[in-house]
Amino acid sequence: MKTGQRFTDSPLGSLWLRADASGSLTDLRIGEEPGIEAQCVGDDDAGPDAARVLDTAATQLDEYFECRRLSFDIPLAIKGSAFQRQVWAELLKIPYGNTVSYGHLAVRMGRTGAARAVGHANARNPIAIIVPCHRVIGSSGLLTGYGGGLRVKQQLLDLEARRPRRSSRRISPRVAP
Repeated sequence: MKTGQRFTDSPLGSLWLRADASGSLTDLRIGEEPGIEAQCVGDDDAGPDAARVLDTAATQLDEYFECRRLSFDIPLAIKGSAFQRQVWAELLKIPYGNTVSYGHLAVRMGRTGAARAVGHANARNPIAIIVPCHRVIGSSGLLTGYGGGLRVKQQLLDLEARRPRRSSRRISPRVAP
């Protein structure tokens, strides 16, 4: 299937977006991720539906970074195992400005004791920021791995901390010394 792609600027650096010809976003990678250049291959002309979703995603990301958008309204086509898709669906339920631990996410999924498996699925999330894997932290409250790096994860959490929260469930993340 043909895909459209584009880079867009952000306070984090370049973001790479890819959409399929049906008009669904398939990837969002942060430019500092290791190996990002090798992933940036594909057609640039996948048709008007791909172009439209790439434009919409870029606009909504700009609004997010300007603290004017708390959630995204973009069609997604996320490929992964059934378990990965279940984890990613749970990530979409974490409210803006809130964090949960990997263990808490596993419990919410009815998979007590699967915190490590949740972490592995979280690490494979192909649509960073929009599917907010940056909102998942260690049970101690420390920041743990992030494809874009812990600095970027902290920047995203700091950005979201600027707005008032609605939910009472909030863990303040700490970066390990």
